[in-house]
Amino acid sequence: MTKMTVVLSQLQIERTRLTARLNHLDDAISALTSVGNRTGRRRRMSAAAIARIRAAQKARWAKWRKEQKAA
Repeated sequence: MTKMTVVLSQLQIERTRLTARLNHLDDAISALTSVGNRTGRRRRMSAAAIARIRAAQKARWAKWRKEQKAA
């Protein structure tokens, strides 16, 4: 019967160790999935912001074309 209690004791120790290891893995998984969720979101720009960007790009192209004709 003594051997049985030793084996049982060792199994309980192993179960405790494995439980701690699984908790660490759960923490790592939750940290990685929360990071992935943040990067998946895209911000929407307002129509006014898009219009400003578009106007600025048109001005840059106009300036470049003017420089190309002068050269």
